[in-house]
Amino acid sequence: MSLTVFAIIMLGAALHASWNAVVKGGVDTLLTTCMIASVASLIALAAVPFLVLPAPESWPFIGASVLFQVLYFVLVASTYRIADMSQTYPIMRGTAPLLVATVSMFVLSEPLSACAWLGIAIISLGILSMAAAPSAGHRKGLVLALINAGVIAGYTLIDGLGVRKSGAPAAYTLWIFLLTGIPLAAWALVTRRAVFCGYVARYWRLGVVGGVGTVASYGLALWAMTQAPIATVSALRETSILFGVVISAWVLKEPLTRVRSVAACIIAAGAMLLRLG
Repeated sequence: MSLTVFAIIMLGAALHASWNAVVKGGVDTLLTTCMIASVASLIALAAVPFLVLPAPESWPFIGASVLFQVLYFVLVASTYRIADMSQTYPIMRGTAPLLVATVSMFVLSEPLSACAWLGIAIISLGILSMAAAPSAGHRKGLVLALINAGVIAGYTLIDGLGVRKSGAPAAYTLWIFLLTGIPLAAWALVTRRAVFCGYVARYWRLGVVGGVGTVASYGLALWAMTQAPIATVSALRETSILFGVVISAWVLKEPLTRVRSVAACIIAAGAMLLRLG
């Protein structure tokens, strides 16, 4: 792997953590999330006319993925409204591959290597360590983070199957971004039109940063997968856990205890091992 590809993967990981920090730092986390999803949808809308349509058999997977993505965004906003990002972001990001691996083994009959099993054990240790670290909104925040990890695992499995049937991975991904933003924007405009419009007028720059960040983070990962082994790229993307902890401490000024720092490193290491396995 070249230094350029490595740097691109790291940038994508940092961008993913950054748009989560934008949500956490927003005055209203749900409206911030709707704004970010709307910007991502507009970016996708500008790109899809230049791409071939995904194959017809992939559209049911796109529809299912959109439902999961909408729920994911809502849960991200709900989690960050009551709990620290430095505690819940590692749990959401680290638990999801654990769940994907477990379902793949028992449902899809895909065997796990010894390395993958070691990764699962390490992630579990990290989650237990993170759960032991006290914080504001501790119990409910952890529950929401774990539920959202299940949602992430859900759309990961759906997309893993759907993108293979699409024949057009980039178009498949952009259609999901496009369609996910529509119900979130519609909800905000129907239920809180005046507040949402005023919020966008005041904080639109954050919406642009978050929207570009969420699309670019995944786009850079897709590009990197054409230049390096998919397992390696997936493993390195888990460094977003560490970026998330650093950003939450330096930018959001969250308390970064020793237990929380060690637990985040354990989860990230376990996720990397699981991806490589």
